[in-house]
Amino acid sequence: MALIHRATLVPSKLDAIAAWIPSQPWWDGSGADELDAAAAYRFDDPDGEVGIETHLLRTASGTVFQVPLTYRSAPLDGADAYLVATMDHSVLGPRWVYDGVGDPVYVAVTATAIAEGAHQAELVVQSEDGSRSVRESTTQVWGTGGPAPTAPRLSVRRVIDAAPTELPHLIGTWPGQAEPVVLVELRG
Repeated sequence: MALIHRATLVPSKLDAIAAWIPSQPWWDGSGADELDAAAAYRFDDPDGEVGIETHLLRTASGTVFQVPLTYRSAPLDGADAYLVATMDHSVLGPRWVYDGVGDPVYVAVTATAIAEGAHQAELVVQSEDGSRSVRESTTQVWGTGGPAPTAPRLSVRRVIDAAPTELPHLIGTWPGQAEPVVLVELRG
């Protein structure tokens, strides 16, 4: 279960990504200010400390980019190169936002989801009064299953395409993408 607070974020997730993405080697040079949030999915940190959310962003030309993020309450030692932004969360306070590929929690949780054939987390929204409700996810992701390597390495497809793979992987669909596509590959 991914607990989502009704909160204000400064900067917003999309603004933080738009400021960071042009400096990435896989970015195609499109206008980052024209990014559209196509979809998102979450996984659970078993320890409940790190938020794990992946954004699928569409450019005006139709290219879909994948940006996995982790949200932490304190800086991650040795991960300065992966820092996307710091943001203020109106409920949780300061958040350090990292590119998931540089966060060991993202890597471990995603590798486990792939190996175990797991699906994205259930989305539970908590209101200011403490009440909770389940939000239906329009994005569906699942692992194909397979042996979990002792030292997992992920290959995140930053630019989403229809290329198949023989490796265990995470696959997904979302509004506008009815045919499942590979999102992340698990390499041993």
